[in-house]
Amino acid sequence: MPPHDLRPPVIDVVVPVHDEQGDLERCLRRLHAHLTTELPYPFRITVAENASTDDTVAVARRVAAELPGIELLVLPEAGRGRALRTAWLQSAAPVLVYMDVDLSTDLAALLPLVAPLISGHSDLAIGTRLAPSSRVVRGARREIISRGYNLLLRGTLATRLSDAQCGFKAIRADVAARLLPLVEDTGWFFDTELLLLAERSGLRIHEVPVDWIDDPDSRVDVVATAKADLAGIARMLRALATGRLPLAELRAQLGRGPLADPVPGVPAGLFGQLVRFATIGVLSTLAYLALFVALRTAVGAQPANLVALLLTAVANTAANRRITFGIRSGPGAGRAQLQGLVVFVLGLALTSGTLAVLHAVTAAPARSTEVVLLVAANALATLLRFVLFRGWVFRAARRTTPAALTPDPAVPAMETVR
Repeated sequence: MPPHDLRPPVIDVVVPVHDEQGDLERCLRRLHAHLTTELPYPFRITVAENASTDDTVAVARRVAAELPGIELLVLPEAGRGRALRTAWLQSAAPVLVYMDVDLSTDLAALLPLVAPLISGHSDLAIGTRLAPSSRVVRGARREIISRGYNLLLRGTLATRLSDAQCGFKAIRADVAARLLPLVEDTGWFFDTELLLLAERSGLRIHEVPVDWIDDPDSRVDVVATAKADLAGIARMLRALATGRLPLAELRAQLGRGPLADPVPGVPAGLFGQLVRFATIGVLSTLAYLALFVALRTAVGAQPANLVALLLTAVANTAANRRITFGIRSGPGAGRAQLQGLVVFVLGLALTSGTLAVLHAVTAAPARSTEVVLLVAANALATLLRFVLFRGWVFRAARRTTPAALTPDPAVPAMETVR
């Protein structure tokens, strides 16, 4: 085996362990061999042992004494999140990695995981088992739980991440130093909370499709983990709703700024907003009409109008928020949709009122007459929508000074063995 690189580590691979005496030695030898032969950077492996009751510490010490570049961090309290937080905050490596001790993820994905962080292209990187090109072997129960959890995250916290709980992640140390003091969870929700905070702070998160084989001996308590995850989601929703997290400050310090010309070729200012709004309006109207005509074959005019207008209104608000008014950060999206629904009600009143007047005048109007009058009513509703969007829903907020970042907590007592 080649001699261990004596240069300071560029990558610190942290493996949190709790009562893992059976798998630990196999994991460390396989991981060390892969890093030594396949990784073109100096590395360190940190075994973050947390309150094991078996011989995990003894196994780690024995392997660390034999293989260079392995360190043991002994923590008195259990908790995967606590172990990762402590190991990452005390590491001097610029890139910090986490992986599960069972090595379910194919290690061939490690270099693609860390390369965007080393180059500066991305701030965090995660493995995903739910990408189309990922290859995964696991039972139906774990598959359903995993997909259900990520769907729940997208529905409640509006995240775009495909797989928040894959045990294969990396983060730049400077980013970790700012985000970790704000992460409260010390267990399994830790990395989900970290990713949500990073996403809301405008950081770039790189996703790597991985090959993953489920560990049949996994001892994760699914019910207890699910309860903790639901509690974590509720806590994050409260924190976001109350503004307790200093997201504005984090975005200013760590987030990536908008492009100089986010919509090339379109003038800025009011005229540019009108052009973008009109384009989105035309597309929304075409989608609305297509939905109305399709639904009209099965239901009455008013229900068809309600469903078609509601669906296109939600999409229209999201598109105008991002494209017309250039608001790309996550916070405020829910409030904008609620305000957009108020605008939707006004548009519904215009279009429904038009249909009501038409059917009061003519008992069985032609379908073409309905469509023509709805186009005219939608044009008026569109003008009203732009005025309300610009002057109310997406009005520039006054600058406020965000709360200061929570200071780093004291590092728990630990033992480091080289």
